[in-house]
Amino acid sequence: LDPVRFDFTISESEYLALARTAKSEGRSTAKDDSRLELVLADGSVHPYKGRVTVVGRGVSGETGTLPLQASFPNPGGVLRPGQFGRIRLPISTHKNAILIPQRAVQELQGTYNVFVVSQDSVAQIREVKLANRSGSDWVVSQGLEPADRIVVEGIQKVRPGSKVRPMAQAAGSDSVTKR
Repeated sequence: LDPVRFDFTISESEYLALARTAKSEGRSTAKDDSRLELVLADGSVHPYKGRVTVVGRGVSGETGTLPLQASFPNPGGVLRPGQFGRIRLPISTHKNAILIPQRAVQELQGTYNVFVVSQDSVAQIREVKLANRSGSDWVVSQGLEPADRIVVEGIQKVRPGSKVRPMAQAAGSDSVTKR
């Protein structure tokens, strides 16, 4: 039980991103990475980082996933065989990233849009390019500036060119209208 083994799968595209990141950082394989986090069934994070110990031989033709195995220290014996958990691995880091709540984003035929509020409180729609998700937020790669104010609440009532009454709230709060 110490260390504990964790079997999981990742998609082919996730594996390719992981392998490319390992190569760009000078590691020979993804197995040299010991930044894995284990998120337990209750949402808590296991206090010890893990590492990939086995990478499967091939991608499953049925599921498009690659089997992996990770090892996590388990000195207190908290982890037991059969428990559920999710593996989390930071593949890339975006410095000064713009995060917006997922509920502020509208998708239409593969195009993502948000309502941006101008200085005179008029809402305009703006196309954005999204990178990854971080919790319940999207990382915006293009289309927004840090000072932009976006509509989060009441998005179904807003129309391009309509006047809005913006209410700024602190970043990270549950009902964010400005980030």
